[in-house]
Amino acid sequence: MKQLNLFFLGILCTSISFGQTKKFKIHTVAFYNLENLFDTINNLEKNDEASPMMNIKKNRSKVYFQKVENMARVISEIGFEKTKRSPTIVGLAEIENKTVLEDLVHSKQLFSKGYEIIHYDSPDLRGIDVALLYQKKYFVPISHKPYELKIWSTKGYRIYTRDVLLVSGYLENELVHILVNHWPSRRGGEKKSRPKREKAAYLNKKIIDSILNDSPNSKIISMGDLNDDPINSSLKNILQTKKKLQQTTDTLLYNPYESLFEKGNCTLGYKDNINLFDQILINGSLISVNKKFETFKFFKAHIFNPSYLSVQKGKYKSYPYRSFGYHGFTNGFSDHYPVYIYLIKSMD
Repeated sequence: MKQLNLFFLGILCTSISFGQTKKFKIHTVAFYNLENLFDTINNLEKNDEASPMMNIKKNRSKVYFQKVENMARVISEIGFEKTKRSPTIVGLAEIENKTVLEDLVHSKQLFSKGYEIIHYDSPDLRGIDVALLYQKKYFVPISHKPYELKIWSTKGYRIYTRDVLLVSGYLENELVHILVNHWPSRRGGEKKSRPKREKAAYLNKKIIDSILNDSPNSKIISMGDLNDDPINSSLKNILQTKKKLQQTTDTLLYNPYESLFEKGNCTLGYKDNINLFDQILINGSLISVNKKFETFKFFKAHIFNPSYLSVQKGKYKSYPYRSFGYHGFTNGFSDHYPVYIYLIKSMD
C-alpha cells in the first residue's frame, strides 16, 4: 500500500472549481456500445460472418480502420467539457476480440492517452464481448474476472451470451469495483426475453453481494448496455435500483438514468421507440451525504450526444448516427449514445 501511495503522489489530476473557493479532482467513468466493432478476419469458431463488417465486400480493411477512428474520436471527447481529457475508465460492449481493442487504443485519437485493456473472450456465439479500458496513470487494477451468465431456453438448450466482467482497482488510492455488462437482447419481444435479463440482474446482485460481504463499505459501479430501461423489472425488482440519492445505501444501487429516462432522454431508438438501455449504477458508498467529498464520490450523470452523433435529416433524424445501415457502412458511429458519470474529490 505504501508503494501505491507514493505512486499516486506523482499524479497531476485535472481539477475543477465550483464557485470561487472549492477545487475538486475529477474523473470521468464512461460506457459505450461500439456497434459491432469486428475485425476483417473470419473466425471459424464464431458466427462473426453475421457481423456487418464481414458483409462489406469492397475496401473492408479501409472501412474497418475508419470505424476504429470514429469510435476513438467519440471516446476521446466523453467528459472532456469538465476534465479536459478523455475518460479515466471506459466500459465497452459489442467488440469482437482483443485485437480490435488494441487497434482502438493505438488509434491516433487515443494513442497518447495511455489506455490499457482488460478483456476476456465470452461464450457468445457471434463473438461479442465486453471490455474495460483504463488510463494507467490514474487507475491501477488489482484483480479482474469474467462471470459467465448461464441461461437456458424453455426447450432446455443453452443460450450463450456475454459474460459480466468484474474489475477491481485503485482510482488514485481508492479501491473501486466495476462491473461491465451487456445483457441479453429483446429478440423475440420484451416480455418473452425478459427472464434472460432478470437472470443477468441476479448475477449482478450475486457479484455485488459477494463484494459487500467481504467489505461492507466497498465502492461499486455497474455499467452496461442492459437492453432494459431503468423502470423495467430487472432493475427495479431484482437489483432494486433507486431513483433518488437519499434512498440509496451501501447495499442498494442508485440509478441516475431513471430520472433522465422520465424526462424523455434516450441512448438509442428503434422502430419509433426510444429507450435508455445504457446505464451506470452506483452504490451508496459513492454518494456524498454531507457534500464534503472527502473521497471520490458521484457528482453527475450524462448522456454524451453531441450533434455529430445523431442523424441530421431524413426518416431517422435525431436517432443515433449508426455505423452500418441497409447499404453498408455509413461512416457513422454507433446505434447507441455513450453514457458517463463524473466522480469528484475535494482538493481542500
